[in-house]
Amino acid sequence: MFVEHEDFYRGGGHVYLQVHRAIIEPYEECWSNSDVINALGQRLGSDHPAFSMSGVELIDASLKASGLPGFEKAADQRWINFAKCFEDAHFLNGFGHPDGKFHFAADWSAISADNDLLPRLPDHAAITDEASEAKPFRLIAPPARRFLNTSFTEMPSSRVREVGPEVLIHPDACKRLGLSDGDRVRLGNDLGSVVLPVKIFDGLQRDVVVVEGIWPSEYFEEGLGINVLISADRPQPLGGGVFHDTSVWVKAG
Repeated sequence: MFVEHEDFYRGGGHVYLQVHRAIIEPYEECWSNSDVINALGQRLGSDHPAFSMSGVELIDASLKASGLPGFEKAADQRWINFAKCFEDAHFLNGFGHPDGKFHFAADWSAISADNDLLPRLPDHAAITDEASEAKPFRLIAPPARRFLNTSFTEMPSSRVREVGPEVLIHPDACKRLGLSDGDRVRLGNDLGSVVLPVKIFDGLQRDVVVVEGIWPSEYFEEGLGINVLISADRPQPLGGGVFHDTSVWVKAG
């Protein structure tokens, strides 16, 4: 939760919707997410009413549209408990189907049209970009320690501590490829390729490479960032990002 601005937040591992007021004054040019989005919407000429609403107004409208107390009352309560009663939480009153039964065989067609690869009964669905002879490594691109998201990549202090983009490769894979720390390598697939220095790291699987991000493209040697390798296609069955589902080849640069 962001203590400089009014906010509401659904955390993981509990059943409470947290609603709070700002605790401290925003520091210098610290903007809330809604302020940034509002400014963008207005500059782009959108007339949607949400782009003219404050954070409090957005929270208040969202809560009331959901049949919940408005912002002021919810903030006084500090949180709203969404826990189900014991009987519902333990399915003593049945499951969420008209017949109240647990269904092992799901009707995927009722959820998404992209269901041809999903098994009828619970099982593994082979829908990932698997490694192959041509692309023997699996690439993941998680945030670096000091880069929670791209907002942090614009902070000079964070960039100095992270130094620059690099690819983490297991020592055994480096030995097989004849690579040493600091060597330049090219990572690629059918979408494109990027050049990165090697950092030998034994905290991953031998057939996995890691490029911690999210560095802006200009920090890469050829001006092309890691997203060049990440597919923008809508994955089955319900879409989403595939930042950690990419197969690549690695060649000495």
